[in-house]
Amino acid sequence: MERIETDILILGSGGAGLFAALHAKDARPDLSVTIATKGLLGKCGCTRMVQGGYNVALNPGDSIERHFMDTIVGGKWLPHQGMAWTLCETAVERIHELENEVGCFFDRNPDGSMHGKAFAGQTFDRTVHKGDLTGIEIIGRLLEQVWARDVAKLEEHRAIGLIPAADGGGISGVLFIDIRTGAFRFVAAKAVLMATGGGPTMYRYHTPSGDKSMDGLAMALRAGLTLRDMEMVQFHPTGLLAGPDTRMTGTVLEEGLRGAGGYLLNGEGERFMASQEEKAERATRDIVSRSIYREMQEGRTTPNGGVHIAMSHLGADDVRVRFKGMVERCADCGFDLAGGLVEVVPTAHYLMGGLVCETDTSTAMPGLYVAGEDAGGAHGSNRLGGNGVANSTVFGGIAGDVMADYAAGRSAPAEPDETVLADEMARAQAPFTQPADDLHALRDELQDVMWDGVGVIRTPDGMQQATSQLDDLAGKLNQTGLADMDLRFNLTWHDWLNVQSLIETSQVITRTALQRKDSRGAHFREDFPDAGVPEESRFTTAQLDSGELVISDEPVEFSHVRPGETLLKDDIAAAE
Repeated sequence: MERIETDILILGSGGAGLFAALHAKDARPDLSVTIATKGLLGKCGCTRMVQGGYNVALNPGDSIERHFMDTIVGGKWLPHQGMAWTLCETAVERIHELENEVGCFFDRNPDGSMHGKAFAGQTFDRTVHKGDLTGIEIIGRLLEQVWARDVAKLEEHRAIGLIPAADGGGISGVLFIDIRTGAFRFVAAKAVLMATGGGPTMYRYHTPSGDKSMDGLAMALRAGLTLRDMEMVQFHPTGLLAGPDTRMTGTVLEEGLRGAGGYLLNGEGERFMASQEEKAERATRDIVSRSIYREMQEGRTTPNGGVHIAMSHLGADDVRVRFKGMVERCADCGFDLAGGLVEVVPTAHYLMGGLVCETDTSTAMPGLYVAGEDAGGAHGSNRLGGNGVANSTVFGGIAGDVMADYAAGRSAPAEPDETVLADEMARAQAPFTQPADDLHALRDELQDVMWDGVGVIRTPDGMQQATSQLDDLAGKLNQTGLADMDLRFNLTWHDWLNVQSLIETSQVITRTALQRKDSRGAHFREDFPDAGVPEESRFTTAQLDSGELVISDEPVEFSHVRPGETLLKDDIAAAE
């Protein structure tokens, strides 16, 4: 095992990781900064896939307070209010930084102001964007800035373990597998940022790429850290449904389509949302996803088992201009988004849950920080579209500044706990000790278990059954080995590790879903359909203690606004 050292180690090269690297390097140019990423720098992760845009209160009539209230109400009073306020307040600073320092271009109004488009669940059209390819614009420009600085890169390095210090005083570094060679590499660091992204790919329909497998949260769990809100898995209502023979199935057709006036039609051609919800297609993602799922349950489906989205009534030529990227994506799968109908299905998109942290991104383990989808709290039970990439860049920048100060005050990384290092290497090598078996069948079974038992609409029997099935899957995985013993670019080995991370986090999702006996945002139980009393809101927690998963809950702190109140003095309705 090779051992190397850096001052600041960043896990992940999405918006959070790249922004952290820029801020850390600009704050303390003398410090060494290393980015490690599972794929290629700037070519993997979820930020790059963002189509919709970036929520920020810029224009007259909007305000930070209005953005904040939309976030709290959309999250059903479960968000960490300090994080939500920091998100909304700092997004204003960050969007100007993206334009003026990073070099991003966003679409403009005729008067030169940034154009904000309509996204569901918001009382103002504040989603700044670059057509429908916003993520590529942001990551492309961030990547240019990172390449221009003295930042070390460890590409195709898979993080497999957060290694504590031998004295128990914090983090010592991270254990990796170099995917290219199969070698283990320990990177010691004074400060570590966990920004690996979430990626709920344990569901039959999902938006992230298959390499996203909740590795960061699985590592945090094994390290004894506390996760929160893990039952809150967001299903985007409109995932492309192109059949089982293409990986395009599950990819997002972004919310701007519904915000612009797109219709959802069931298999019988009926516009069902207008009769179920006052805001119709512009309702929040959880409401629209459940409405689509009900149509599926009741058999009013399209040929592939979903519903249709229709845009042609808005003018085919206009749709082709405004949503060029999605029109082309749909055409690749044989659909005409501008002039015809496209099949869609709710698709697992984002995990609102994550590692418990403070507003400065610090965690219970000194020296370990978290940002982006790995961090829990900012979104509560439901993330507003457009708040995701804002969250990543806001807290990524904060993490970079804080880590730079922390690392500058330390002479060297702490010595690692050698026992944990050895245990993590042994865990990763386990599949080489078992006879080869069908790993892909296990992953398919996992996706069916989670979709059927812990999906859009949940039942006690379904969740209990899923709990038992997940335990069985964990046992089967531990008896499933690999046919290829070559460590170099052994992608089946990494698939095995992916499935292990997904099973571990799925067990947490399922157990916390059973713990929450109400329906909030993305979490809906048929046996407890009411949201409960907002003033008594509690968030779930999960932690491993001596190998046992301990599930509990804690009260939400209403640090900025209480249920029934609003920060908008002229808009009492915002508190409803």
